[in-house]
Amino acid sequence: MKLFQSIKQKIGEDAEDQAAPKPKPGRAKPPETSFPSLPKLRDEIAADRPELFRQKLQACCIIYDFSSESNMKAKEAKRQTLLEIVEHVNSSRAAFNDSLIPDIVKMLGANIFRALPPKDRSFIVFGDDEEEPTLERAWPHLQIVYEFFLRFVVSNEIDPKVAKASLNAEFISQMMELFDSDDPRERDYLKTILHRIYGKFMTLRAFIRRSIQQTFYKVMYENDMYNGVGELLEIMGSIINGFALPLKEEHKDFLVRALIPLHKLKFLSSFHQQLSYCMSQYVTKDPRLSLPIVSAMLRFWPTTITSKQVLFLNELEELLELTKPPEFIVMQEPLIQRIAQCIMCPHFQVAERTLFLWNNDYIVRLITSSRKALFPAIIGALYMNSKLHWSSAVHGLTFNVLKLLMEADPQLFDECSANHKETYDEEEQREATRKLRWATLQDLHEKNFPQVVS
Repeated sequence: MKLFQSIKQKIGEDAEDQAAPKPKPGRAKPPETSFPSLPKLRDEIAADRPELFRQKLQACCIIYDFSSESNMKAKEAKRQTLLEIVEHVNSSRAAFNDSLIPDIVKMLGANIFRALPPKDRSFIVFGDDEEEPTLERAWPHLQIVYEFFLRFVVSNEIDPKVAKASLNAEFISQMMELFDSDDPRERDYLKTILHRIYGKFMTLRAFIRRSIQQTFYKVMYENDMYNGVGELLEIMGSIINGFALPLKEEHKDFLVRALIPLHKLKFLSSFHQQLSYCMSQYVTKDPRLSLPIVSAMLRFWPTTITSKQVLFLNELEELLELTKPPEFIVMQEPLIQRIAQCIMCPHFQVAERTLFLWNNDYIVRLITSSRKALFPAIIGALYMNSKLHWSSAVHGLTFNVLKLLMEADPQLFDECSANHKETYDEEEQREATRKLRWATLQDLHEKNFPQVVS
């Protein structure tokens, strides 16, 4: 009887277990995670501080979800611990030692390496800078981590030969992914830290340059909006400034393959200032490079986007100031044809910016030195502007440039003016003849097919 009752009781328990709903894997509410309570570093004796520092670094590897309001006490305890270790490395000379480097790099990676939130990149509009950036919710913690990272990289106590075992190429690769962060504060820290790493870790320099190059390839060939192009170009500007002369073929290849094609991107306005600086640095190092840069810009010229044309004209003036006469002679004909088209542009900002090129004495000397080849196209464009352009400001600038050209070579100016008048009269005659022929055809059609006309 007892055996029967025990079996019955067991069957009932099994039935209750089957009837009770089991929690689905991955759906359970995460438990409240506490943060370890550790003594203050300043309260410990000097001999015990390195081990306590290691424990605090390990504790700071605990990650919390900042999209929820849970674990608020633990989050604040971690923030205070992060502030304490930053204060410790600022006030102690021997805070960093070789044995702590793996724990430091592990803590940094655990906090900063994460999947960035997805962005809606279906609409990429040139010059649309009004959208507010999405700020990182965990920034109260991340800022302290990045500040600690910066202190670690710039510290004289760190031996690069020892640190490279932990701060390696894999770490740099993951760090490069973070440059796409929406938060400009994070990108600014990343820019400063990566630049410091480049300066301190000689063995990582080539890898960092290749990583930046691969990032630019990804942006160009995937036609993707990328937030960190400007910051990476700032780093490259400093790197280019430090290139030794003569430039290596590797550095010239980087210019042609990775930097110049960035001019084609739709969101050029977000990083054009940094890109223009890189171009100027290359031409300063080797003036012969102005030829491939300007030639590529003429091929990529944004004929339908006037705001982008103004950016190109600004950069073009900076490059022409650094261009030597031999390179200018090679590029002068397609260049002047493009300048002439910009002079006649109906958009007043493009026309004005082009005419402002004659305020630059060096560019005026370059053009004047080849005036027999260049004046005809320029004078023809200026005369067309004076007759057809709607802007009074453009008219005033046009007459000023005409006066400069006339003073530079009166005889050539008169010849070009006469040739332009002759060409213009011939064009008007052809247009009048075309209209007369068309009117004659219409009259014949009306006479022969009056029913169709009615």
